[in-house]
Amino acid sequence: MPHKPLKPCHYPGCPKLTSGLYCEDHQGIMDKNYNKYTRSANHNKKYGRAWKRIRDRYIKVHPLCELCLKESKLTPATEIHHIVFVENGGGNEDSNLLAVCHSHHEWIHKHFNSGEIKKG
Repeated sequence: MPHKPLKPCHYPGCPKLTSGLYCEDHQGIMDKNYNKYTRSANHNKKYGRAWKRIRDRYIKVHPLCELCLKESKLTPATEIHHIVFVENGGGNEDSNLLAVCHSHHEWIHKHFNSGEIKKG
């Protein structure tokens, strides 16, 4: 299958071609700027090192999107969703976590303001 043609890096003045928005040299800079200026200040308080360990353990046990499996599709899980948001009192117990693909995670946040969906 043919690949999409490479596009110029979006970083001002960079002549390199890339398959994403930014070349390898500038992607790190843009990620750092996003984390510093765009992400909420309390993000790392809620999702720190402990969350990363919980997330990695859960995704190892549930490597496929649990919502795609209900539709008989085999899609790798890329995100772990809290069924009840942390700010609404939800915790990191397995019963409150859901392994989902990126598109289902975006869909959940777009259609469920409280973040609550039924598991199982």
